[in-house]
Formats: sequence, C-alpha cells, structure tokens
Amino acid sequence: MVSHCSNPNCMKPLRYLREGRIYVFDLPDLRSKHGLSRHLEHFWLCGTCSRSFLLEQAGDNAVRIVPKASEFSSAIPLAS
Repeated sequence: MVSHCSNPNCMKPLRYLREGRIYVFDLPDLRSKHGLSRHLEHFWLCGTCSRSFLLEQAGDNAVRIVPKASEFSSAIPLAS
C-alpha cells in the first residue's frame, strides 16, 4: 500500500488522493521461488513533486523518478 510520496527527497505522507498522481507498474514478484510471478505495484507522487517529476519503469524490475523538463538528466532510483 502506498503511504508516502515516492520521491525519496520528499516523503510527504499520503492522506488524500485529490492531489498528486498515482502510478501502477507491472513488476516481478521477488518473493516468488521461480521468479516468473509478477504483481502490480502502486506509487504516488505528491502534488508538488508531480509538477516537476514523473515515474518510469527502468528495465524489468526498477522504477525511477525523472524530471519532467529533461529526459536526459540524471534520474533518482527508487528503493523497491
């Protein structure tokens, strides 16, 4: 369950869904013995962060936060 902003430099607690943006990514289930299972994982950026950043899936099992202004600037990896 999402409880805070996915920006590691923000971490604002999620209280209402009326601001910000929810993202859903299809990620591998790391608890699976065979590594073939997948699950949908939800992430949230607060209103302030969602104006400047967006989330994207990087590879098969990573999600990262990237600035909206430039897709070539450095991205901040998120802990899974």
